[in-house]
Amino acid sequence: MATLASVDTSAYAPGEWEARVDLAAAYRLVALYGWDDLIFTHLSARVPGPDHHFLINPYDMMFEEITASTLVKIDVDGQPVGRSDHPVNPAGFTIHSAIHMARDDAHAVMHLHTPHGQAVSAMACGLLPHTQTAMIASHDVAYHDYEGIATDLDERERLVADLGAKNAMILRNHGTLAVGNSVAACFLRLYFLERACQAQVHMLAAGRDGLNPPPDGVEEKVAHQASPAGMGMVAQALAWPALLRKLDRLSPGYRE
Repeated sequence: MATLASVDTSAYAPGEWEARVDLAAAYRLVALYGWDDLIFTHLSARVPGPDHHFLINPYDMMFEEITASTLVKIDVDGQPVGRSDHPVNPAGFTIHSAIHMARDDAHAVMHLHTPHGQAVSAMACGLLPHTQTAMIASHDVAYHDYEGIATDLDERERLVADLGAKNAMILRNHGTLAVGNSVAACFLRLYFLERACQAQVHMLAAGRDGLNPPPDGVEEKVAHQASPAGMGMVAQALAWPALLRKLDRLSPGYRE
C-alpha cells in the first residue's frame, strides 16, 4: 500500500488528486455506515478536464481498503486510462458512464444495494413522504424499472431518460442511486435517501394502518427548503468536512 509521502501527486491531471481523495473517502464512509455489499456496488467521480474520464473502484478491493491511488481511471468505453492492476465492474461502468456522459453536472454518481434501499425499491408505492427525511429526498427522486444485471449498454439510454433532471433514483428491485455536482453533495443526497428508506422499512413493519401523512402543502415547502443548491452548500461547507474528520479518526489512510 502506498504511503502519502510516496504518492507523487504531480503525476495526476489538475484536480484529479483532489477528486481521488474525496471519492476514496466516500468509499470508506459507505463501508463505515455499513452500506457496502462486499466488493459490489460502485461510486464514481469525474476527473476534471476535457477527456470525460472518471474514477471508479477497483473491482477486487473491499470499500474499506480503497485509497486515492488505488482508484481506477477509465474512459467512456470502460477502458483503463494509464496502468492499472485492477479490474472494473462491468455493471458499474454501464450505470455510471451513462450518467456521466449525459449530465454535465454529474461530477459524482453513487449506487448502493443496501437492504433498506432494496426493500423500498421492491415496494410498488415507492418512497412515501411520511418522514421529514423522505420529504427532503422524495421531490428529487426518479424511478427506473429493473432490466437485469446492468451489463447491457443499451440500458444506458433508458436509465438516463428516466433520471431526467433529477438527482436521485430508486432502481426498482435493485437499489438506490444519487448524482451530485461534487462528491460531497452526492454523498449527502445519498445519505438522506438511504435514511428515508430505512425509516420507511421500520415504519411499515408496524403496518400501514394509522400512518400520519404530512399536512397539505408541507411536502412542497420541504422540497423548496431542500433545493439542490442548498444541499450542495450544506454538504460542501458543513457536512463533508465533518465527515472527513470522522473518517480520519476511524478509518485513516484513504488519502494515500
